[in-house]
Amino acid sequence: MPSTAGAAKGLRPAPMALLPPIPLYRRLLRAHRKHLPREMRLLGDEYVRSEFRLHRDVENPVHIIGFLTEWQMYAQKLEGDSWRGEKMDPGKIEKMSDQQLGQMYELMQTIRKAQLEDDGEDE
Repeated sequence: MPSTAGAAKGLRPAPMALLPPIPLYRRLLRAHRKHLPREMRLLGDEYVRSEFRLHRDVENPVHIIGFLTEWQMYAQKLEGDSWRGEKMDPGKIEKMSDQQLGQMYELMQTIRKAQLEDDGEDE
């Protein structure tokens, strides 16, 4: 008779293999090129470059894994087109530093400004 312990494991999604930093970086830029309008792509590319540069010398394995995992999940969402209109996980927002919250606010303002400009052109 099969064990029920294995059944519980079957319910959890299999962990994804993390891409190394350079292939992940290239994948992100390709996803931006394929799935984002030009203005958003330029903003996204600039942000990805900046974040990867800032994390280039990180040595803590936990930080590295967290960084790569989040960027890989972002790439998967972008490639799947499931990101439009999606809200951020409140748990992730609570864990952000003041600097990260400031960056998110600046990003939100830039996106809103671009949307208002697009709406103005449509009229």
